[in-house]
Amino acid sequence: MLTFEQLAETFPPGEAIKEELEERGWSQRDLAAIMGVQPSIVNGIVKGTKPISLDLARNLAAAFGTSAQYWVNMDTSYRLHLVPTPYVATSVRSQLYEVAPVNEMIKRGWIESAYDVEVLQSRIEAFYGRPIEQINSGDLCDAARQGTEYGDGPTPAQRAWLRRARILAKAVHAELFTSSSIDAAIEKLRPLMGHAEEARHVPRVLAECGIRFLVIEQLAQTRIDGVCLWLDEQRPVIAVSMRYDRLDYFWFTVLHELGHVNKRDGLTTVLAPDVDLVGEKASKTDLKPEVEQMADLFATEHMIQRSEIENFIMRVKPMFSKVKIQGFALRQGIHPAIVIGQLQHRGAIHWSHSREFLVKVRDIITSTALTDGWGQILPNIT
Repeated sequence: MLTFEQLAETFPPGEAIKEELEERGWSQRDLAAIMGVQPSIVNGIVKGTKPISLDLARNLAAAFGTSAQYWVNMDTSYRLHLVPTPYVATSVRSQLYEVAPVNEMIKRGWIESAYDVEVLQSRIEAFYGRPIEQINSGDLCDAARQGTEYGDGPTPAQRAWLRRARILAKAVHAELFTSSSIDAAIEKLRPLMGHAEEARHVPRVLAECGIRFLVIEQLAQTRIDGVCLWLDEQRPVIAVSMRYDRLDYFWFTVLHELGHVNKRDGLTTVLAPDVDLVGEKASKTDLKPEVEQMADLFATEHMIQRSEIENFIMRVKPMFSKVKIQGFALRQGIHPAIVIGQLQHRGAIHWSHSREFLVKVRDIITSTALTDGWGQILPNIT
């Protein structure tokens, strides 16, 4: 049985009016005279060229003994089905915006804008390297890790950021990655932690150890800190967002992702980007999945050994003066910001404590690393 909408599409209001006129033996002029309107109005309704207004619907209802709603519904349904083609593009755009942060991708220069929806779809598919319906498939980003919270899947914006990282990583040169690369990287990175300016050497050091490094500004509301991914078994990549411009955040994020590289995390199952690694929203290490606990432990152990920081806390708490923090940092050969970050994460001091030590480092890093964001638009790389 046809639905009302299908009947309305097949039988427009004009057909119903002609049937009513035939049953009553009326002409269109007769109906016009009964309704007190010009014959051209009745003719327009019968031909379907004139929409039925509320006033006309009430007039028709009075003439034929029906309800006004009957004529309004029939005319509305008919006109909704009359020219559906222009709205197909809207439907396609809706699908595109559901799977990708289209406007931000255009703003960042990741894809070119296009008025034609087919052209826009082709550019988005070229960016992801797959058809629209497969963008959210598992092999692009299949993770038992965090999206917005642990266990959630990554959001469309997080997927786009991850895809951009994979694309740009191909443009970064690095030496051959070997079984000894991690140890070599740690040995070279550790002396750089004492001064903020030394962070500029991180991209070069990692490249020498076979690890590609790049900086990509996060997309809005993604809370991305970094990711470990692999182009293949011998080409690991670390991408960071630098959404917090502070030295302790930078080093913890880099070492956390290096911990993932060390365990070959993401080699067989693509990892979602790490979110909220530091700050007041960060989860405690023991509440995270095991893969994240191991990466956190790797990071902290290679900044400050657990026994050292725990002993310092035990001896000094709660009197964490700036002088004592500086002295401890000097003995460890690291910047005071790193000590501050670890004390904050452990809940030993408040987040507002000694913030003057949390020096900015983003400009230092982006001066030597392949960088996408903060107004800098890179050429398309395939």
